[in-house]
Amino acid sequence: MASADAHYAGNLVDGAKMLQLFGDVATELLIRHDGDEGLFVAYDRVEFKAPVFGGDYVEVYGRIVDVGKTSRKMEFYAFKVIRAAIDPANPSAAQVLSPPELVTFASGTCVVPKEKQRIVR
Repeated sequence: MASADAHYAGNLVDGAKMLQLFGDVATELLIRHDGDEGLFVAYDRVEFKAPVFGGDYVEVYGRIVDVGKTSRKMEFYAFKVIRAAIDPANPSAAQVLSPPELVTFASGTCVVPKEKQRIVR
């Protein structure tokens, strides 16, 4: 996460940043599955599990868990893989997390209109 992503005291990143990243993953999943970006309709669950700070490294994953005629149910996971140092004496140091830390989980539904679907599977 860039320093510009931190919006709150203590260099905390807004949780909406994780949702933005999930939207990007959803777009890729829909293009791979249907050949079209589709539309994100709604999240039905969002869980912020741990804070993310400017300087942290986050990896985001998603998967399609159910396919309807036009709807695609998805799950998303954001993992902190590197924690930025919180040592003022050594500001460029960082810590690789093993295992990575789940920071956000979400599930939601996207729609690809039938006329936009191109089978690319």
